Amino acid sequence: MVHLSSLLKKYHGGYVVIRMARAGHKQANRPFYRIVAAFNKRARDGKYIEQLGTYDPLPNIYNEKLVSFNSERIKYWVGCGAHLTKPVAKLLGLAGFLPLHPMTITEAERRRAQAALTEAPSGTEEPVEEGQKEEES
Repeated sequence: MVHLSSLLKKYHGGYVVIRMARAGHKQANRPFYRIVAAFNKRARDGKYIEQLGTYDPLPNIYNEKLVSFNSERIKYWVGCGAHLTKPVAKLLGLAGFLPLHPMTITEAERRRAQAALTEAPSGTEEPVEEGQKEEES
């Protein structure tokens, strides 16, 4: 078990973050990420303290993006004061571990509005409200 206080005695001027470290094959254009607890000043793919989960952003044959994480260890690191990056906060929000990240909600609203604009007929008829229909009858 890793104790945060013993690690920070050796490492001054930083904090622990929970972020994604790329682990996929770069030349084959096959990204794959590890969700890790690492010091904020380390490189993205550099040395990390502990691996907390994985994320595969490419959909499988069932059109699913796979995410797995160890919720107990994430609770431990957040309890120790670890910061979450935005992509990790989004993933944990979608998984139901945290409240949804605000950018996830606004992005979904934008996509719904865009879909509504593309589906809207280009006719010139004005929509008739229910109150107007009753008056005409």
